[in-house]
Amino acid sequence: MNRQPRKPRQEPLREVDAGPDVEELLWGIHPVLEAIQHHPRRLSEILIQRGKAGPKYQEIIDLARIHQVRLRFVEAGRLGVPGHYTHQGVVARQAAIQLQTLPDLLASTQAAAEEKNSLPRLLVLDSIQDPRNLGAILRSALAAGFTSVLLTRERSAPLSGTVARTSAGAIHQLQIGQVVNLAEALKEIRDQGFWIFGAVLDPEAISVYAADLRVPLCLVIGSEGKGIRPLVQKQCDQLITIPMQTDFDSLNVSVA
Repeated sequence: MNRQPRKPRQEPLREVDAGPDVEELLWGIHPVLEAIQHHPRRLSEILIQRGKAGPKYQEIIDLARIHQVRLRFVEAGRLGVPGHYTHQGVVARQAAIQLQTLPDLLASTQAAAEEKNSLPRLLVLDSIQDPRNLGAILRSALAAGFTSVLLTRERSAPLSGTVARTSAGAIHQLQIGQVVNLAEALKEIRDQGFWIFGAVLDPEAISVYAADLRVPLCLVIGSEGKGIRPLVQKQCDQLITIPMQTDFDSLNVSVA
């Protein structure tokens, strides 16, 4: 009796994790170099393949450092573009909006407050690395009356399409800046007349319901895992917390 050969079992198709939306990326030496030369504040990150070297690569690296654009050296498979793209080992991620320097952000924050005849409100995010959390925080911030948000260059999710979509459009109504050294930036913010409040999970901190927030307000929020970093926390004028009922002590950072 002749048997028909058994067909090989087919595995179900799985969606490939391609990383960030390709539409957000620039790749190739010349497109990335032109972008960093003329529109550095529109770039949130530059990735360079390990082992790549030469004058053009070095120029991109130098300009990224001058303009304080996040720079990472990664393996070829971590560049975030399909392998058949001619990326030459250089990829730049475009921000959903143009990022501001700290002086520009402070000026726009003050201007927005004067226009609304209100006190300025600035939200500072320390090491928020999940893009959906970041988008949800921006949405909550806009609803709470904040006009400006300051991010760290490192340990922060890039302002990608995922962030923009999760923010439900809030990202385009907020002024957003980025700094390298957050502790030093908070000193400058204080010099501009802001009171700096740090949100912590600490029963010894003052309740948010008892704190007097009727001042030029800078609110610092840390990551869900570790909270505000110690050096950043030292720059806060007052630590505040959301008191919890019973022993429940876990709120999503965007909800908090």
